[in-house]
Amino acid sequence: MSTQNLPTGARDIALAVQRGDVSAEEIARAALDRIAERDAEIGAFTDVTAERALGEARAIDRARAKGATLGPLAGVPYAVKNLYDVAGLSTRAGSKINAADPPKTADALLVSRMATAGAVLTGALNMGEYAYDFTGENAHYGPSRNPLDTARMTGGSSGGSAAAVAAGFVPVSLGSDTNGSIRVPAAFCGLYGLKPTYGRLPRTGTFPFCDSLDHLGPFARSVDDVAFVYDALQGYDPSDPVCAARPVEPVAAEIAKGLDGLRIGVATGYFRIDADAGALDALERAADTVGAQQEVDIPRVAEARAAAFLITNAEGSTLHLERLRRHAADFDPETRDRFLAGAMLPASWAIAAQRFRRMFEETMRGVFAQVDVILAPAAPTHAPLLGQKTIVLGGREVPLRANMGIYTQPISFVGLPVAAVPVCEPGALHYGIQVIAAPWREDHCLRVAATLEAAGVDRRA
Repeated sequence: MSTQNLPTGARDIALAVQRGDVSAEEIARAALDRIAERDAEIGAFTDVTAERALGEARAIDRARAKGATLGPLAGVPYAVKNLYDVAGLSTRAGSKINAADPPKTADALLVSRMATAGAVLTGALNMGEYAYDFTGENAHYGPSRNPLDTARMTGGSSGGSAAAVAAGFVPVSLGSDTNGSIRVPAAFCGLYGLKPTYGRLPRTGTFPFCDSLDHLGPFARSVDDVAFVYDALQGYDPSDPVCAARPVEPVAAEIAKGLDGLRIGVATGYFRIDADAGALDALERAADTVGAQQEVDIPRVAEARAAAFLITNAEGSTLHLERLRRHAADFDPETRDRFLAGAMLPASWAIAAQRFRRMFEETMRGVFAQVDVILAPAAPTHAPLLGQKTIVLGGREVPLRANMGIYTQPISFVGLPVAAVPVCEPGALHYGIQVIAAPWREDHCLRVAATLEAAGVDRRA
């Protein structure tokens, strides 16, 4: 089979490898060739694990030759944000400081689950330093550039995870989302992403940012592939104290149900105030496509965002206090200054923010008694230019990094599941929306996302 005829989607690759239509090694070599040819321009990878990828692929081919049953992701190339532990690599977490750490001797749990499912690891991906970033620009390793327009940002902090999929290097990748770090890059790079419910996927073997807000999840170019990978990642792990002891709830088969029985609302109020015309058009287009039945004005959203900021700063700075004392000069100055500011926050503020979080959880339970799914913008604008420091929101010029997550932070603040869906027109800049559901209803998110995809809201050409 020629390189041009190789399957490109995760499910298609796995089926082709399982049937013997193509070898896993052919698929792996094609992915590594794409990375070698173009990643110098894109900056998605900080580490390429070529030897490991080829070894895993050959093992799959040997197993198939012996008649063994292959895993559901057999031969699928993928890569992970470099805050996931990978045996043989230092877990950089986007930093210069961590790069000096000894290489890990074991993989993060989700990397192990991908391997068990037959996926082939091609490397570790660029990210914002210590995940405290919304741009995808790294002071130590350079920016991850948006493959749709390399003059623009990927968004962050999972910028390399988005860039690797959008550039076609791999069909799927894993990232993390604390305040929007899957949803914003997915929006900017024209991808689908999933931030599961807080506690759904174990974070064992990953470098934390803000423990009470950190989530892990996948990126892909289709809803089907997002669901396909997410199902392989599910499962309880007692090593992560916040991982919920819930049964695995597969979603791949659920997305065929479409919108049947779902009550869909569209966010208004706070979620419309600072969005630019393109973001509002994208939201309206998505709402019309799925026939959103009502507008939802969520109370106290601005306070939820402010509380999320406080918790992020307080927890993040506490984690890094010793690094700030011993290695202050080795931080990106912008990251360092945010952590220093967090270290000076009064403890009473962080306590008040956590108390408000419990109140806001009750508020959202009330909202989801009225609707099953809420549509909201993923970001207030399209991908900014690399190096851009400010954006205009509501007629005001404000700092870019601090304000790109205005619509994502209030949602991760209470750990709700969200699917990111790209909405675009041919030749136009990309926007994205959030499809938000009640806790543990990732199936609702992906059913709506699949309906939007089938309707063509992500037209790219």
